[in-house]
Amino acid sequence: MLRGINQQQIFIEDEDYKDILEAIKESKESTDVKIYAYCLMGNHLHLLIKESETGISQFIKKVGTKYVYWYNLKYRRTGHLFQDRFKSEAVENEKYFKTVIRYIHQNPLKAGLVKHISDYPYSSYKEYLNVINGQKPKIVDSGFVFEVIPKESFSELNERYANDNCLDIETAIKERLTDQQAVNIIEKTTNCKSAAEFQKSDPIKQQKYIKELHLKGISVRQLSRLCGISKGIVEKCIKT
Repeated sequence: MLRGINQQQIFIEDEDYKDILEAIKESKESTDVKIYAYCLMGNHLHLLIKESETGISQFIKKVGTKYVYWYNLKYRRTGHLFQDRFKSEAVENEKYFKTVIRYIHQNPLKAGLVKHISDYPYSSYKEYLNVINGQKPKIVDSGFVFEVIPKESFSELNERYANDNCLDIETAIKERLTDQQAVNIIEKTTNCKSAAEFQKSDPIKQQKYIKELHLKGISVRQLSRLCGISKGIVEKCIKT
């Protein structure tokens, strides 16, 4: 897992996601690593990689160098974009291999960004579905994956909701969301299109929603600001 420095957003526009996918593809080809899964979130990304003789560090360095160059040029900034060191752990057996793939693909769902993992455009899940339907893979090395997870059961495994305990299960969901991400989650969870509409809803439902939204990663300050509810009331609802 690779994070933005100070937890800042590293993908802002659709073009940014496409740029880093191109950097991943180019770096994969030059370092001969195998990529089995990926997911790009707002301020971090996940990769399931089989390292080559070149090593993961060299691959990550290449990805970072390419993407940071594009990003800094586009947004007229200088300096580092990623934290100095990526987080990693070894995947040493077939069972955990399956768990990690599912965990990576379910990240957007658990963060409340989509209602179905196939709706998220920036993970390898859609690429796998395309391969199953006859298209050639763009980034993932699907051959080995389909030896471990047969094509006919791939969707069932990934779509079955699970509280998988992987590398950063506690930290990824708690990362700071942008206001736009938070608004999207609020609308999908409450069916309220504005703060005024939320304020008119039943108080008991408000309390339930606030607790649920906080669990999905929206901070107390964001909830207060975006829902038009005082910070004290938000904190009280969460503790109740």
